[in-house]
Amino acid sequence: MLLGCIADDFTGATDLANTLCRQGMTCVQYNGIPAAPPATAGPEAEAQAAVVALKSRSCPVSEAIEDSLAALQWLKDQGCKKFFFKYCSTFDSTDEGNIGPVAEALMEKIPCDFTVACPAAPENGRTVYKGHLFVGDKLLSDTGMRNHPLNPMTDSNLVEVLGRQTRGKIGLVPFDRVDEGPDSINAAIAALRENGCAAAIVDALSEDHLGRIAEATEGLPLLTGGSGMAVGLPALFRRSGELPGGGVAAFPSVEGPAAVLSGSCSEATNRQVARMAEKFPSYCLDPAALAADDKALQAAIDWAASHLGDSPFLIYSTAEPRALAEVQKQLGQERASRLLEEAMGQIARDLVSRGLRRLVVAGGETSGAVVSALEIRKLLIGPEIDPGVPWTLSLSDPGIVLALKSGNFGGADFFTKAFEVLP
Repeated sequence: MLLGCIADDFTGATDLANTLCRQGMTCVQYNGIPAAPPATAGPEAEAQAAVVALKSRSCPVSEAIEDSLAALQWLKDQGCKKFFFKYCSTFDSTDEGNIGPVAEALMEKIPCDFTVACPAAPENGRTVYKGHLFVGDKLLSDTGMRNHPLNPMTDSNLVEVLGRQTRGKIGLVPFDRVDEGPDSINAAIAALRENGCAAAIVDALSEDHLGRIAEATEGLPLLTGGSGMAVGLPALFRRSGELPGGGVAAFPSVEGPAAVLSGSCSEATNRQVARMAEKFPSYCLDPAALAADDKALQAAIDWAASHLGDSPFLIYSTAEPRALAEVQKQLGQERASRLLEEAMGQIARDLVSRGLRRLVVAGGETSGAVVSALEIRKLLIGPEIDPGVPWTLSLSDPGIVLALKSGNFGGADFFTKAFEVLP
């Protein structure tokens, strides 16, 4: 195992694993910190990279650090030579953390005295220019992320955002240096280190830029960023002769009933829910009803069970910002989120016990709740549905195919398209 990755949520982990597989690096995703070394046969034994998926994006800082360090130790024990801390391409965080504190803790443990941070994912419209994060042609702070229920992003200047989270000084490797290539990037990093910087935001507008950044930072034991930053990493191991050819494992065909569980409230997921609800049965989970009546969850389970069959169906808690704000005002943000996550997990567990075998889950927190409820510990990466979102296969009985979608990813027809690309 060459590359050890730590992701701060489950959907981001599959995005990263998908990126590595597309570049020809075999990879297994572990949901939570593994309790034992990899199996000595099968996909785990053949994996050249491991992605440990945590639910550390929105938990208390101390918990995020503890879990991330435990994941790092497991990856070190497997012989990994390079490490990658993956977070969302919209830099989901707050002024307290968790991105900065986790990165600093990893640096201290590895140890290393400098790293870079780049959440750019050009394929999904996320770019960094002059230290500012853009989504398409808009600053991040001018998009729907401004109203994110857990991590509202109101500042697009990542140098300042990361600086508020960390003890060390944060610098910038600007676009012109990145565009000039690896030597210029290295020179900029050397100057920043001499000036006392512990980390730097790196501009990137294209995948070519990301490849140059990977080449320039080959000597750094730790990189941090979005999944786009991993595009150039397999090439480094291939160039050094450590990464043999052979490609990734074949993905099997799995038959059985299908469903979509959507907990994200992003603008992209709102569109996807609306599109699927036009053509397929749908059921809206109301957190106020869940809080007021113990029978509300059972009603949703009964409805879902009655729709198990050849066609997919949708259960969603997705809401527009105004409706979401009203629910949070009534129940409190933490309680509303917990009610919905627990409900989605119980619904998924019941459906799988009744024979569900194909499942799409939208939203990082929802995906974490569902995967935890189903006790799925290991995933094999399969075909890509839309950029950044692959199908995965649970490496346990029963074999379930899952697509764990970040809220902001995918086109309007993502949910219906997902089942069309399965083998």
